[in-house]
Amino acid sequence: MPLRSKALAALFLCATALPVMAQECGGDFEAWKQVVANEAKAAGVGAVGLDALEDATIDDRALARDRAQGVFTQTFIQFSGRMISAYRLKQGAANMKKYADVFARADQQFGVQAPVITAFWALETDFGAVQGDFHTLSALVTLSHDCRRPQIFRPQLVPLLELIDRGVLPADVKGAWAGEIGQTQILPSDYLLRGVDGDGDGKVDLRNSVPDVIMTTANKVLSRGWKRDQPWIEEVRVPDEMPWDQTGRTNKLPLSQWAQWGVTNPNGTPLVDNGLKAGLAMPMGRKGPAFLTYDNFDVYLEWNQSFTYALTAANLAARLAGAPQFDPRTPETGLNNDQMKALQTKLEAKGYDVGTVDGILGTNTREAIRKEQMRLGLAVDGWPTPDLLGKL
Repeated sequence: MPLRSKALAALFLCATALPVMAQECGGDFEAWKQVVANEAKAAGVGAVGLDALEDATIDDRALARDRAQGVFTQTFIQFSGRMISAYRLKQGAANMKKYADVFARADQQFGVQAPVITAFWALETDFGAVQGDFHTLSALVTLSHDCRRPQIFRPQLVPLLELIDRGVLPADVKGAWAGEIGQTQILPSDYLLRGVDGDGDGKVDLRNSVPDVIMTTANKVLSRGWKRDQPWIEEVRVPDEMPWDQTGRTNKLPLSQWAQWGVTNPNGTPLVDNGLKAGLAMPMGRKGPAFLTYDNFDVYLEWNQSFTYALTAANLAARLAGAPQFDPRTPETGLNNDQMKALQTKLEAKGYDVGTVDGILGTNTREAIRKEQMRLGLAVDGWPTPDLLGKL
């Protein structure tokens, strides 16, 4: 199954990059749509786009999906084990061979390697097989009118109306529940700004044209800060003891420093300093799998703010590039969903911003855990355990 729950994070990132606009929500639906119509007119949307907006309706299914984000309660080992399937590895390799010339053009023009693009293509829609069955405009209208988080979805409305008005997309275009379209689930704003005609037919068709999909996805990845010819992640082995407070994705250090602290290649051989800096990510704590995360890994988090999804996508790309399956090792027992909610409640009571108490180990919760581990004199690895919960 393709992943849909990544939508919120990606939409939020695009929303924050777009011009500020009126964010009215709720109230009479038709009156609200008129406000959007006025905004669209000011942006140059003509009759075709405005008529499509007039026909858009509330989609209760989209509202239900927006409130159901349970997939990210899974651990990295569980989630990646389900998402990095034998089918995706085999089909990904076959597609990289089949479209080798297009991938070569994408690499030459944008500096983004074939495995990176292919991993997103696999995870999002199983190479175009499952692109979503939500009426995209009605879904975005619904989520923008809803007052839960209109600031995430509203900035995508006018770009979608522009695409419809220009005839790039039909008014009844379908996609994911949160407005993504096509084989790599591109948002309307990215479709409009980053779309590339990869097959030379004079249009950008991200639903049916694989060359358009490959080139546009590469352009989007580059736009998020991708650095040509640089790695994204690298599996490593960590020692039993080291300065754990120096670990974490954002604390990037030279490989020589990690080597000095006893971090090695998975087979135990010494790390070779490549002149780059990397953080040390341990998604399930110091006794679980470990990865050096370079600057390019941050681009995965621009695509999707879920660390679990981002690391899975990066790992799938590494597998497609020839890396072996990672060693899961033996992580300490984590917390179930109810325990995670209890932990988040305790952290919130201590003044930490953990976002919603939802049982999901997100970025804010991980950072709060690290601070409490440091305060309590525990190994600072951001992994919540029953022992930590008890000490709080």
